[in-house]
Amino acid sequence: MKKIISLFVSVLFVQILVAQKEQVVMEINGKPVTKSEFLQIYLKNNNDPKYDKQTLDDYVEMFKKFKLKVAEAEALGYDTIPKLKKELEGYKKQLATPYLIDSVENRYLVEQAYERIKTEVRASHILVRVDANASPKDTLAAYNRILTLKKRIEKGEDFATVAKMKSGSEDPSAVNNGGDLGFFTAFQMVYAFEEKAYTTAMGSISEPFRTRFGYHILKVTDKRPARGTIKTAHLMVAVPKDATQEVKDNAEKKINELYEKLSKGEKWEDLVALHSDDPSSSKKGGELAAFGSGTTQRMVTSFEDAAFALKTDGEISKPIRTDYGFHIVKRLEWKDVAPYLTMKKELQGRVNKDERSKKTQDSFVAKLKTNYGYKYAGDKSLKWFVNNLDSTYYLGKWNAGSLKSNNTLFKLNGTAFTQKSFADYLVKNYRGIKRDESKTVVKAQYKAWEKSEILNFEEKLLPEKYPDFKALINEYHDGIILYEIMSDKVWNKAVKDTTGLKDFFAKNRANYMWPKRLDATVYECLNKDIAVKVVGMLKNDTINSKDVLDVVNKDSELNLKVRMNKFDLDQTNFLKDKTFNKGVNPAFEFEGKIYVVKVNEVLSPMPKEFSEAKGIATSDYQTYLEKTWLDELKAKYPIKINNEVLYNLGNK
Repeated sequence: MKKIISLFVSVLFVQILVAQKEQVVMEINGKPVTKSEFLQIYLKNNNDPKYDKQTLDDYVEMFKKFKLKVAEAEALGYDTIPKLKKELEGYKKQLATPYLIDSVENRYLVEQAYERIKTEVRASHILVRVDANASPKDTLAAYNRILTLKKRIEKGEDFATVAKMKSGSEDPSAVNNGGDLGFFTAFQMVYAFEEKAYTTAMGSISEPFRTRFGYHILKVTDKRPARGTIKTAHLMVAVPKDATQEVKDNAEKKINELYEKLSKGEKWEDLVALHSDDPSSSKKGGELAAFGSGTTQRMVTSFEDAAFALKTDGEISKPIRTDYGFHIVKRLEWKDVAPYLTMKKELQGRVNKDERSKKTQDSFVAKLKTNYGYKYAGDKSLKWFVNNLDSTYYLGKWNAGSLKSNNTLFKLNGTAFTQKSFADYLVKNYRGIKRDESKTVVKAQYKAWEKSEILNFEEKLLPEKYPDFKALINEYHDGIILYEIMSDKVWNKAVKDTTGLKDFFAKNRANYMWPKRLDATVYECLNKDIAVKVVGMLKNDTINSKDVLDVVNKDSELNLKVRMNKFDLDQTNFLKDKTFNKGVNPAFEFEGKIYVVKVNEVLSPMPKEFSEAKGIATSDYQTYLEKTWLDELKAKYPIKINNEVLYNLGNK
């Protein structure tokens, strides 16, 4: 004990000396901001840091505003608000994860993931569903059933046939694909499934194994070098699942018509914006998330095959069919599997978030036990829980009220972890526990509790062990309370204070004006011939835009698009710098399209009403509120800048 106390005092003394030597860049309300703290935040927010006086002065002005708001939030007790404390604790848990792993085991898993990314595996599987918390009886029944299916295949029955049959796989897709999952790579399946797929010999049937979905068997049917990662765009004509043959035929006719237009040189972006049925991508040229080796993103096999068959960026595929409709695929960018050192950091993060991270935690806990002199003392004291845990536990109604003792269950670094602590854990963690013998439940729950307590013990030491971790926690702390106080003092206040907002609008009404606009109907024509036809029809005042659309688009939906609005001339590219008169104006061309504009009225500049300017006025009012608030904070909290330290930041 004397050695431990002596060591603690020595460490504390060193920390005090370090703190005393730490240079201070500024003080806000007497609270120092050290050089290391300021530099860490400065470098994080500047990819190309500069240390000249002007750059540092500009950054300090922003930093002062940030720190003033944080100081006010702390003074008002925002960091004691329960929901914010809970939020910060959640972030702490996430940020602590990389520090609570076995680095050796973790490195092995990162390297393993990279090796797997370089090879794609094709496998078929059969699933027998069983809930993660199913009873032993139901679990055994599911296991026996998957075993029976495996034996049928081993006796010569076709894998796909067994998967498709009524009593076969419970994966709904098996009816159509016979259990075939196509090619996949690391991170695209749950880890237990990935592990079995990469360790089962080609053509072999795996032993039954369990994931959160139930029991599986799988057959590895193929392997190939990874095809890399590809980014694509698509133009889609959707076909509903219950579509009639006529609808399917019309959709196929439309996609072929679009493909022909693309083949003749029409712009991809224009046709996608006009005709693609995928709302999530049509506004951005049809662009989709990258998929392929090492990504979690997967596409249906026919789409992937069509994409990877494209050999050059910009190349488009012929129309293909999927369960969702027809597609034309455009290759945007292809990348081969990057070198290990390039991918290492990304893979590290993904391993830390993946199921495989549990393996590194288990070995890390084992090392902590050794390092902190772990001593188990729970055999006798756990018997009380075995004898007193009853059926009410699974309903959340059990409590340890009759527990009179508080014996030690284990010790770590001299700290005792007791029965009452374990009892509290049991009370809080009853959900999802499957019914079983009390001895089995207590044993499993004790193991989980012990691991949790040991990791929590280590987590509390992280800020002192790792300055970077401490700085990151402080950053999240400041960010959370800053967001909350900004919501209260600026963002939400501007929205809720309708009287103040209207008063602000009235005083600044000259800032909210409509520019010159056209109240018009715009006809966007496919070519000059159609434009001539549209102009001719519009000369008849009894014809409206719907009549024009019905006639012109009778043969093709691509011929004409109509928009009606009050158009801002300066903000509408195809109308900018042009003169328009009331009525039907001559057709004109802009970026390959022909436009006919029928003007109902030319609207002169005029003040906006409050309802018309509310959005931008609210934004301006927020800016005003923030500036006024900051002026108050500057008067309230004194700021001292140590220019000598500030201007020597570059001299590390």
